[in-house]
Amino acid sequence: MLAVRLRHLLADPSFREGARDMSAVGLGVSAWGLVTGVAMVKSGLNVWLALAISLTVYAGSAQLAALPLIAAGAPLLLVFGAAFCVNLRFVVFSAQMRPYLERLSLFKRMAYGYLIGDVNLVMMLRRHPVADGSLEQTRYFLGGGMANWAFWQIPSISGIFLAKLFPDSWGVGFAGTLALLAIVLGLMANRAVAGVIVMASALSTTLFWLPLKLNLVLAIALALLVGMSWDAWSQRRTGLAL
Repeated sequence: MLAVRLRHLLADPSFREGARDMSAVGLGVSAWGLVTGVAMVKSGLNVWLALAISLTVYAGSAQLAALPLIAAGAPLLLVFGAAFCVNLRFVVFSAQMRPYLERLSLFKRMAYGYLIGDVNLVMMLRRHPVADGSLEQTRYFLGGGMANWAFWQIPSISGIFLAKLFPDSWGVGFAGTLALLAIVLGLMANRAVAGVIVMASALSTTLFWLPLKLNLVLAIALALLVGMSWDAWSQRRTGLAL
């Protein structure tokens, strides 16, 4: 029965379209996943803990924000706080996806929520800007979400197991920066998102003197706050114009 359902899903045109659209940026996601997997082991985590983090946290930015704190022996609450601040954006992402998924059961909404990522969310909103909760929309998101999961997890797990083969002199961190830059540039089409990215970059540079990489945490939190305020103001202005 499961095999039949899987074949039916893989044959669905909307599912395949979502996976195909996601494959256009799959190389950048895979490169970032590989770098994150290597970085976790290089930071001192054992293989099994790194695997657990990759599969459960499933958020590269939060993982990389927490790694320097873990390596520095920072208090656990600070590590959790940094990851929490970095992942605050997923609260906004989930709210954006609610109209698309609210007709599903609680279990399915939780499963789909696990698949929400920065890039596949952008793909979803571009392809289906108006939510109607149709099967076509949910299948499209599922196709993109599963493709994004595979593009991330397979290289990340490979990086975890093969980390010892990567000498530090190879500049893996620089490769990761290039991979992340490719993803970020794809998000810059939206003015609000572009403003948040620019502000976060400026703040993190200005606050570079803070210890334990706290400049990154504060920059992301403040930029998200400004971005959410800007989005709310834009919506109110649009409503008044109508």
